[in-house]
Amino acid sequence: MHEREFRAFVSVAEIGRMDQAARVLGYSQPAISYQIKCLEQILGTKLFTRDSTGVRLTREGRMILPSARAVLALIESMKVVCAPT
Repeated sequence: MHEREFRAFVSVAEIGRMDQAARVLGYSQPAISYQIKCLEQILGTKLFTRDSTGVRLTREGRMILPSARAVLALIESMKVVCAPT
């Protein structure tokens, strides 16, 4: 699992659309879709249901969202600790 996959997951979950999350993160929509697909494969479950209006978290997606946010917070705190002074 990679930071970019967690960032994509949290952004898509918060925004509800892959294209808009891609724009916010500075990626293409196919790149965001790929990152979500990779995370789903690693976890062995679907994280979103997709329809014409966007995406919604599955039960499993809702369950891991707090953990994904915590992982990102930990990564940010490690970056602060390791930043040159």
